[in-house]
Amino acid sequence: MTITHPKSRVSEQFRTLRTNIHFTSPDGDIRSLVVTSASHSEGKSTTSSNLAIVFAQEGKRVLLIDADMRKPTMHQTFKIPNTRGLSNVLARQIALKMAIQSSGIENLDLLPCGSIPPNPAELLSSPNMDFLFDHALDTYDLLIFDTPPVLSVTDSVILANKCEGTILVVNSGKTERAQALKAKEAITAAAKIRLLGVVINNVENQQEMGDAAYYGANE
Repeated sequence: MTITHPKSRVSEQFRTLRTNIHFTSPDGDIRSLVVTSASHSEGKSTTSSNLAIVFAQEGKRVLLIDADMRKPTMHQTFKIPNTRGLSNVLARQIALKMAIQSSGIENLDLLPCGSIPPNPAELLSSPNMDFLFDHALDTYDLLIFDTPPVLSVTDSVILANKCEGTILVVNSGKTERAQALKAKEAITAAAKIRLLGVVINNVENQQEMGDAAYYGANE
């Protein structure tokens, strides 16, 4: 949306989200973010992708990482190969620089999931993940991790413990209140995790009904 319809209300909301993230850390830029959701199909991958794009448009060097090593989607969104990626780097099958791919968008590079491994949680909690952080942050201003739903597996919490901030995406027409609260509790239960806020997805604009004023609309 932020590429195909940069002047749309949806794109403007992603730029507002970018600004709000800046305000959460007035003393310095946040350099690593986890984007997750309570359950599947809530818009976390769409949020991750568009947020990465607007940060890149701001001039930051961004690496968008598909850390959903169970149901990856980034390679489909950006139409790139998924033959190598994060899982292969963490398994020491390939160097990080060899797995990173260009998005075709200035300042934005991609690290797709790669081969789907049998042990995603173990790979994400391994020393190799810390090594990846150190080397990626030498090159990029911001790392954004698209992660699995927090109520499904532990992967998101593992990465959130390593990142400076976490964003929870909830679907206003799908996520039940109890689910959202349980997801928030799962994230904030760990002392090191900083929940920056919640993105409310698929919200109808009551003042502009009929004008496609909802998240993901074609404008």
